[in-house]
Amino acid sequence: MDQTNDQTATLEVQDIIRLLPHRYPFLLVDRIVEIRGDQSCIGIKNVTVNEPFFPGHFPNRPVMPGVLMIEGMAQTAGAICALSRGYDTAPKSVLFLTVDKAKFRRPVVPGDTLEYHMTKLKQKRTMWWFRGEAKVKGELACEAELGAMIVDE
Repeated sequence: MDQTNDQTATLEVQDIIRLLPHRYPFLLVDRIVEIRGDQSCIGIKNVTVNEPFFPGHFPNRPVMPGVLMIEGMAQTAGAICALSRGYDTAPKSVLFLTVDKAKFRRPVVPGDTLEYHMTKLKQKRTMWWFRGEAKVKGELACEAELGAMIVDE
């Protein structure tokens, strides 16, 4: 992890793999920047034509499935939650609690760089709720409110 000061840090893919149980092809965030504790961050996903979902979604016009954008937002938030709890390895499970107010605004296609802008709404023990916005070049592609829980058992 690269820490530029007490308030911001960057997680590279090796750090994310250490903090999350997800692995390729289901790891949907490449880097996390502008981390402010568990309050906010931006996850980066470089969308390539080689993604395993594109041959079937859709063969003649590849579009990233919306549900995978939601999952990428959840993974981004999960990584900073694990980091804020002092984990140095992945918790046993990070489980979705809720997905609310999900809206899809524009397609995400190969060549796009997707940014997951995550902001914490609230926390209760091992449960967090975040608002997420997935953007491409500053344009909103997807938004949702997400809840997740870290389980160590």
